Amino acid sequence: MKRKYIFIVGGVMSSVGKGVTAASLGALLTGKGLRVTAVKADPYINVDAGTMNPTEHGEVFVTNDGDETDQDMGNYERFLDTELTATNYMTTGRVYLTVIERERNLAYGGKCVEVVPHIPEEIIRRIENAARVNKADITIVEIGGTVGEYQNLLFLEAAREMKLRHPADVVFVLVSYLPIPANIGEMKTKPTQYASRTLNSTGIQADFIVCRSERPLDTPRRNKLATFCGITPEAVISAPDMPSIYEVPLLLEDDGLGEKILKKFGMRGRGSDMKPWRAFVKKIHDAKRSVKIAVVGKYFSTGDFTLADSYISVIESVKHAAWHHDRRPELTWVDAAVYEKQPARVKDLLNYDGVLVPGGFGGRGIDGIIRAIRFVREHNIPYLGLCYGMQLACVELARNVAKLRGAHTVEIEPKTPHPIIIVNPYQQENIAHHRYGGTMRLGAYPCRLTPGTRAHAAYGVDVISERHRHRYEFNNEYRAALEKAGLVFSGEYTKKPLVEIVELRNHPWFVGVQFHPEFKSRPLRPHPLFREFIRAAVKRA
Repeated sequence: MKRKYIFIVGGVMSSVGKGVTAASLGALLTGKGLRVTAVKADPYINVDAGTMNPTEHGEVFVTNDGDETDQDMGNYERFLDTELTATNYMTTGRVYLTVIERERNLAYGGKCVEVVPHIPEEIIRRIENAARVNKADITIVEIGGTVGEYQNLLFLEAAREMKLRHPADVVFVLVSYLPIPANIGEMKTKPTQYASRTLNSTGIQADFIVCRSERPLDTPRRNKLATFCGITPEAVISAPDMPSIYEVPLLLEDDGLGEKILKKFGMRGRGSDMKPWRAFVKKIHDAKRSVKIAVVGKYFSTGDFTLADSYISVIESVKHAAWHHDRRPELTWVDAAVYEKQPARVKDLLNYDGVLVPGGFGGRGIDGIIRAIRFVREHNIPYLGLCYGMQLACVELARNVAKLRGAHTVEIEPKTPHPIIIVNPYQQENIAHHRYGGTMRLGAYPCRLTPGTRAHAAYGVDVISERHRHRYEFNNEYRAALEKAGLVFSGEYTKKPLVEIVELRNHPWFVGVQFHPEFKSRPLRPHPLFREFIRAAVKRA
């Protein structure tokens, strides 16, 4: 059987739901017994997502092999219950860099290297390589951005060429938005019609249109879109807003999208087993009692708006764990800067069942985070610190329990008298020369757990593997001082004396990890640390 390809493109506006649609389609096709993989094509000139501002672009998702990618890769992993690699991610910058390096190495044999055809050819090579490496029956390719933008034209050209070469093996899905203006009260199809025609102008005809809107699509608008966009009414798929993104696979399944695509390919699925997914969604609906979690972070505020996408994997991991305990998650985003301007507000944390501090870089809001950590430590509120949240927990304990005045992380205060957190030794030269892109400890590293600790009890094994994204490490010179202050070092890198997990003695649940466990949580299998953190929060509730 030839490999098949589904291209997901977006219309009308960004954040329309292409990533969730791609991931959901992958979930339901996997449920039909097919081997599915997913590829994200980002239109940015950045070589990877590591240097992108999280308040503008959202979370940087890290794969096992250390690639810094778009947050949609996280949705692919969660929905497909798989582990992807750098093979599954590309940017415009990465594609151009490869072509230029090949040209410098005379790989084109002295030819004039041009944007077309050489850039689309490299994109096609990457897509086909991802399908081959992942041994996929179907490869879903999400093209970032919106049709009509200059940035993604070359990705669309590559997709057009693939369709031209293999017409029976390529399907296009346009995910578009149908607004309902409040002062009109009627769902409008015209923006999607324009999006469809704009896609046509690139030489591509959508096979299916997934219609995102506040409410379900009705028959008159379905027929209108079919007429003006050149598809059958059955190819117009209604995708209204849902209480949870995990309901989308079932929404698409109930509309028969999976079977319709397989029919288009001339393929057959091997049955349809969405029972585990349906049971999971039922668990979401049945959760009535809540568990209240405060996420104290740095990357929420963007102008007058809050961007929760900066921590999307953290948020989803909390949800997975809460639903596992039959609780409805109530998350509150707390900008750490609030506790710097209004220190008394830290008492508000008493209203929550648990407090989580996610990763971050830089000094903004750091004093507010340390103030919050001290409060939850002293008031026995369950705490989970991720990466920066672990480092600042060590700083807080050093200052306020070990009485090491001026203790800090050298990231913020290079001349601190007590450098609790230091530069990873083999990264010092990179930082000194301002080489920041792709220079961190990235990807999966093994960690040995200390028996009898909370971490060991949560995982139930002696050695684990977790993904990292950081330049700074705990300074082992302060290990004895902090152990005396009540800190337990419960996890260490197996090959070097690098601290990976700390926890607090005589506290209901206080754990900090140097890695990012949120990248490995799955809807049907919540991560052990999040599971136990929520268990402690439920007990407090």
